[in-house]
Amino acid sequence: MKVIRISHLGVAPKDNMAAAHFFSNILGLSAQGEETVAEQKVHVRFFQAENSRIELLEATSADSPIAKFLEAKGSGIQHVAFEVDDVDAWAAHLKAKGVRLIDESPRLGAHDTRIVFIHPAATGGVLVELVQEKSPA
Repeated sequence: MKVIRISHLGVAPKDNMAAAHFFSNILGLSAQGEETVAEQKVHVRFFQAENSRIELLEATSADSPIAKFLEAKGSGIQHVAFEVDDVDAWAAHLKAKGVRLIDESPRLGAHDTRIVFIHPAATGGVLVELVQEKSPA
C-alpha cells in the first residue's frame, strides 16, 4: 500500500463562477469539465495543474456537506485528497488502526474514482479523502 500523490484539493468558494474564472482565465489552469455527484449533493468543476487538480465544489442542496461547510467556515479548502494504490486495503488498514472513517467502505466518486473519507476527528481537524483512480482500459 502506498500514497502516490496529492490528487486534488477540494475548494468550496462562495462564488463558484468567480472562482472558475480565476483558476481558468487568470491562472491558466486547464478546465477539465464538470459533473454532479448526486449521492454527495455536489456539483464539481475540475481544473488541471500539471500533477494535480483543483475541484471547485458547489452544493446542489441546502443539506449537502458543502452547504454546511460554507455556512460554518465560509469559502476555503474543504478537503485534501491523496491518490492511493488500493483504497480497499487502505480502508481496512485504517479501520484496524482504529481510525474513524466517514465511509465504512469505498464508494464511487467524481471522475469514476473510488473514494473513502477519513473523519476530521482522526486527522487533527482536516477532512482527508483517499482516491483510487480508475484503472486504464
